[in-house]
Amino acid sequence: MIRWIVIFLVIALIAAIFGFGGIAAGAAEIAKIIFYIFLVLLVIGIIMHFVRGR
Repeated sequence: MIRWIVIFLVIALIAAIFGFGGIAAGAAEIAKIIFYIFLVLLVIGIIMHFVRGR
């Protein structure tokens, strides 16, 4: 489970770099949406990790 949390974090950070950094101006809105989706998945993963107690 912790592996998925790290994967979600990395994807969210990459999407943030593209979306908020202005590198891909044409796809900035899509990258911002992906950032928020994976940020939510990251938080859910962290919560599930602590709820399961592993």
